[in-house]
Amino acid sequence: MKLLVATRSLGKTREIRELFMGLPFDVLFPSDLHLQRFSEEAELERSDTYAENAVAKARFFAERSGISTVADDSGIEVDALGGAPGPRSARFAADAGASDAANNALLLERLSGVAPDARTARYRCVVAYLETPGSSPELVEATTEGRILEAPSGSGGFGYDPLFWSDELQLSFGEAPPAAKHRVSHRGRAFRALIEVLLRRAT
Repeated sequence: MKLLVATRSLGKTREIRELFMGLPFDVLFPSDLHLQRFSEEAELERSDTYAENAVAKARFFAERSGISTVADDSGIEVDALGGAPGPRSARFAADAGASDAANNALLLERLSGVAPDARTARYRCVVAYLETPGSSPELVEATTEGRILEAPSGSGGFGYDPLFWSDELQLSFGEAPPAAKHRVSHRGRAFRALIEVLLRRAT
């Protein structure tokens, strides 16, 4: 089954390739199809919900490619910040360029003085699948629980991973080996749930 994954993020691309390894899918990314980056792509994640962002990305790339397409939107939700940054995670520090370093620095600034046991947080991921550009989206969602560290730990992963302490792994996602992170991560769980749906349809 040919499947386009609608992301240009190198970190996501690496993780998703690993999640589909050995499975009966021909997984493609926009760069594999030489899809030019259009300015409209910057506006695809402006919604306040993960689902709307994921569907917008999936539909945009499905219409351009004509291939069944999957897209995810994910973010980190910090209880002490009322669930922020949430769907705005990737552009949390927009005024500073919204790089991983800028986003992490702003998160630590906002949590300055918050006690370790009050820094509870979770990663959330919503994946949208479109069989055709005009079909209704199939949505799956997953979370993973943890807390925000007071300083980065580890150099693996991407995004907020060095700051996210996983309750299940007892490691930060920045310290966790890829296989361990995939086992418990929000994105790993969401994509495995989608893969189960797709495999059932194929049988």
